[in-house]
Amino acid sequence: MKQSIRMLPITPRVLANLRETARLFSTHYSTLIEGNRLTQEQVEKVLSEDQHFPGRERDQDEVKGYYAALDEGERAARRGGPVEEADVKRLHALVMNGGKARVKPTPYRDGQNVIRDSRTRNIVYMPPEAKDVPELMDQLMHWINQPDDLPVPIRAAIAHYQYATIHPYFDGNGRTARLLTTLILHLGGYDLKGLYALEEYYALNLRDYYEALTIGPSHNYYMGRAAADITKWIAYFVQGMASSFQKVEAQARAEAGRGSTDQTKVLRNLDARQRKVLTLFEQSRELTAKEIGALFGFQPRTTTQLCQRWVEAGFLEPVNMSKRARRYRLRADYEALVSGDASPEPEVLKRIGQEANQNRTSQMTLRQIDQVIKASRARRRKS
Repeated sequence: MKQSIRMLPITPRVLANLRETARLFSTHYSTLIEGNRLTQEQVEKVLSEDQHFPGRERDQDEVKGYYAALDEGERAARRGGPVEEADVKRLHALVMNGGKARVKPTPYRDGQNVIRDSRTRNIVYMPPEAKDVPELMDQLMHWINQPDDLPVPIRAAIAHYQYATIHPYFDGNGRTARLLTTLILHLGGYDLKGLYALEEYYALNLRDYYEALTIGPSHNYYMGRAAADITKWIAYFVQGMASSFQKVEAQARAEAGRGSTDQTKVLRNLDARQRKVLTLFEQSRELTAKEIGALFGFQPRTTTQLCQRWVEAGFLEPVNMSKRARRYRLRADYEALVSGDASPEPEVLKRIGQEANQNRTSQMTLRQIDQVIKASRARRRKS
């Protein structure tokens, strides 16, 4: 299945659209599990248009934080190497800080927390005492990184369970556990082009999710929870992976033989802002620094620094050197992402997003996307 998805024969622009859809699904469903009240459509508007919804400020911060943490997880996966405790603390800090890019790793809780049933207020789970958390987290990180023959999905499942069991923070543990799981899977070769969202499986099977995690003879960590048989949880987790991956494999089968060039490696190097600025380059091959800054609401100095970083990273190249109206274009590797007939126009991408939002349980198929693009072009030829 992994090989089928790696060979997914789709155009770079469609691949980028599907990757972004998966990221939006991950953000929506992971925060929905924790009680977030924003709809999928509202989540997209918060992230892509910075739209505000009165009375939903905390919900908005939650989706911005999770989206930023997804970005950080992708960067950590690209760096490779072992999963460090500092990585987990930074993921949690991003989750809890409303999308701010500059955060300090969050220290572990310094007191006891208790998980209660939202209706009955009965204790559902009592995590370990705060004094034991640092040692337990150190042991977990050591176990995650130890070399052995344990399959990556099983390792990710156990890590998810154990992190949630330790519950190292007062809040944000569930979201961070899911991000840690995704990082382990990506580092182990199960990134699948970033086209899947395990969080969707959890949210749509929420009762099963909590029941699978609630294991052991007692709600107390020290009275059997730590040494519980977690076979039920592992079976649930692996089934979720299979379900999510089968959706992506179905897309690969639907597109078999189309022969499009795959530029996954190029796309994987882009962060959220770079992906967003591609929408401007679809409309114009050259952009001024002012136009780029307006997209993000940046001041001129911040925009200049951002463009300079992108030039140094090989993402942009300057067209002229005028300080007043300096213009930039994409480097050749990235130009291919937005050029040619394979690239849908902005209004077509908007239509794709609208139709994808109408189906909460799965992404649009590649064939459906292709049909939307062809229909749009046919309308333009007639007009």
